[in-house]
Amino acid sequence: MMMKMPWRRKSRSFYLQLQGAIGTIQSPFLFLFTNYCHSSTSSLEDARFLTNNFKSASFTHLDDAIASFNHVIHKHPLPSRVPFNRFLSALVKMKQYHTVLSMSKTIELLGISHNVYSLSILINCFCRLHLVDFGFSVFGKMFKFGLEPTTVTFTTLINGLCIESKMDKAVEFFHDMVARGYQPNVYTYSTIINGMCKFGKTNVAIGLLKGMADRGCEPNVVTYSAIIDALCKDELVGEALELFSQMRNKGISANVITYTSLIHGICKLGQKNQALALMNEMVEQNISPNVYTFSVLIDALCKDGMVSEAQNTFNIMIQRGVEPDVVTYNSLIDGLCNSDRFKEALALLKEMVGRNISLDVFTFNILIDTLCKKGLVSIAQNIIKIMIQRGVEPNVVTYNSLMDGYCLCKQIDKAGKVFDLMVTSEIADIFSYNILINGYCKCKMIDDAKELFDEMSHKCLVPDVVTYSTLIEGMFQAGRPQTAQELLKNMSSHGQQPNIVTFSIMIDGLCRQGNLDEALTLLKEMEKSQLKPNFVIYSSLINGMCKVGKINDAKELFSSLFEIGLQPDFYVYNAIMKGLCQQGLMDEVYKVFKDMEKVGCLPNNCCYNIIIQGFLKHEDLPKASELINEMVDKWFSADAATTELVVHLLRNNDLILRLLKVRNEGSAN
Repeated sequence: MMMKMPWRRKSRSFYLQLQGAIGTIQSPFLFLFTNYCHSSTSSLEDARFLTNNFKSASFTHLDDAIASFNHVIHKHPLPSRVPFNRFLSALVKMKQYHTVLSMSKTIELLGISHNVYSLSILINCFCRLHLVDFGFSVFGKMFKFGLEPTTVTFTTLINGLCIESKMDKAVEFFHDMVARGYQPNVYTYSTIINGMCKFGKTNVAIGLLKGMADRGCEPNVVTYSAIIDALCKDELVGEALELFSQMRNKGISANVITYTSLIHGICKLGQKNQALALMNEMVEQNISPNVYTFSVLIDALCKDGMVSEAQNTFNIMIQRGVEPDVVTYNSLIDGLCNSDRFKEALALLKEMVGRNISLDVFTFNILIDTLCKKGLVSIAQNIIKIMIQRGVEPNVVTYNSLMDGYCLCKQIDKAGKVFDLMVTSEIADIFSYNILINGYCKCKMIDDAKELFDEMSHKCLVPDVVTYSTLIEGMFQAGRPQTAQELLKNMSSHGQQPNIVTFSIMIDGLCRQGNLDEALTLLKEMEKSQLKPNFVIYSSLINGMCKVGKINDAKELFSSLFEIGLQPDFYVYNAIMKGLCQQGLMDEVYKVFKDMEKVGCLPNNCCYNIIIQGFLKHEDLPKASELINEMVDKWFSADAATTELVVHLLRNNDLILRLLKVRNEGSAN
């Protein structure tokens, strides 16, 4: 007994420190297990059950574990440290970390000495509770007790540092471990590599992976999966696939995590067919996709407009016995709503409720946004009321959708009230301001839009490119081109670079105002900023040139598009045809019109109306009749301007009028 006294003195000191640590946690399990009373065991059979339960650590409920522990600590003689460690390990697997710390204190009070394994259990509990500093305190006691830590001990502490995002210290401790002569195993490497990947240090993780081979330590599926997942999140899918191939060449079987990460990464790149092929390969390898795997693929398919394929994947998921969760349903409901299949979305919503899957804020926001876009704002309001009744708090997205709905319905006052509510609740964001500014512009309340724009700076919100572009367009529509140009200068001076949309709005606005020189100057500025003009800009410039009588410049610009390898779209063709018609160059118009088909750009309804109006204005009735007949055969309709010209010119000749009447009656039916 005397031989154990020094240990007991040290143990007592350690117990005091451990008690302090547990006190810091404020655990609900701070109770003395020694309060157990023998009378609680009603029979010898119960006592045997509790003893066997303790020895086998086969309990599934915490109450059973506590009862077994309370029974065993009153037995004489007491069990050795080994069964206690096995018992505590079982509790760790149940994530009962507070209870393990409390029981360890009781075991120590009973005079049962610690060993490396028991102290490693304590270290693990502290690390899991985000108290790695206490874990290092226990680590220090190991050496004072003359105990030699193992690789598992080091790995546990490295994991604790990673859990607390102390990556630099984790790497430092890893190198310290090696310097002490300890050999890291695959679990050590996997732990630190996983930590590095989670905190964006993928290159360091790859370096560690390469270093494993030098130390004779072969990576496993966990090691590879961590890096593959990180590479996919960084959209370095090619490198991830190379690592995946390397992994399989080494005979290491991929798991569900590996496949899911790759499918996610491939979907982000828009390669849905490759993702589906990988899913099939996964199934062939007898690896069952989980709910996350299916949800990733369904979401990607829906975002790409492949809703039918997403529905098929959803059905396969159900057939394989994988229960969809709220994320799966949200993705599919969103896809159906975006594809204007609202009835199917509602049916899916009903199914979701039938499966007792609670609707979250994302589900409600999808429904509210869809209803608002359809102009059904009053129904959207009722949905918000139901949402609140069900305990789901509306967020900024909810209110932004509602406000946007009011703006679309020209109910700008109601949109303003929603906005005021958001400002009062301090949840209004840049999108909120952009929505209302756009609403004001569409309702020609340009002064209110400008006032709201100026208010943003007082709210410490920086207007973005959307804010500026929206207000610039509003200024042009309100006939204030000078203010629009001032906003563009203001935009650049405040660090916001105009994008293709901003330039399109500016150039179109200037061309409509007849300021062609300024529009062309802006085009040069745009090209200097490495932005390529789009067809909207080219059509605006052609229209602008034609408007000021520079038809040759317009023709030259149109021809230059083919020279630089661009195939004009309908808007560009319409612009040049309209300009040529205004100049009476009908032969050239007809040639351009016929050339459209040769290059694969089939004339649309607008093209026919432009050229027909041109021939009618120049009183070429036979050509106009020929084109009207062709238009009717292709099931296009004459617009109001074409019909008015026909009525005006052909009061005594009803041939063309009859053709239009027949076509219009067909359209009405």
